[in-house]
Amino acid sequence: MLELETVTVGEFETNCYVLICPETGRALLVDPGADPEAVLALCEGAQVDRILLTHAHPDHTMALAEVRAALGAPVGVHPADVAEFGVTADFELRDGMRLRVGRRYVRVIHLPGHTPGSVALRFDRRALVGDAVFPGGPGHTAAPESLQTLLLNLQRTVFAWPGDTRLYPGHGDSTTVEIERPPFQEFLARPRSSSLCGDVTWDPPKARAFPPNAPS
Repeated sequence: MLELETVTVGEFETNCYVLICPETGRALLVDPGADPEAVLALCEGAQVDRILLTHAHPDHTMALAEVRAALGAPVGVHPADVAEFGVTADFELRDGMRLRVGRRYVRVIHLPGHTPGSVALRFDRRALVGDAVFPGGPGHTAAPESLQTLLLNLQRTVFAWPGDTRLYPGHGDSTTVEIERPPFQEFLARPRSSSLCGDVTWDPPKARAFPPNAPS
């Protein structure tokens, strides 16, 4: 089983993750959002082979240049976010591709909606889901069409996974498919405005915590 370590960085409290193969010490670094010293400290003792972005919003990339230079590791981003945000990538993240981490693998799942190139990274019964889904609701969307895209993609991927799959978001605490699936299904069954987007919850009367003024 891959070891998962995290540090929360920057004013938007972005979760930066490192996945480490316990047998070899090889690792993937995900979302170096800020504070390069803290991110590099998280990587101490591991050999980081790749840096991956779940998406290319600035709160997930602000430490990328310094961390990339220090580690000498190539950066992977979905091509839709390269086109949208102009991030420099060394290789493309494509839906369904498997990336080796020592003796283990991580699978890339394309989850557009929050951004065109948002991805999740799935391994054993865990997944790093970026800003696609949080405890209590989906990620921020800039237009109703983006929310619809995100909901459809969550339905066909994340909420089709086993209930004990633990979801690690780009901000805040982790949750599970089992916890989020019933309110998600109830949300889909309820009528909703054709203009709905932005910060949405599965249950509108209940607010969920989200970093203030996070990039949309």
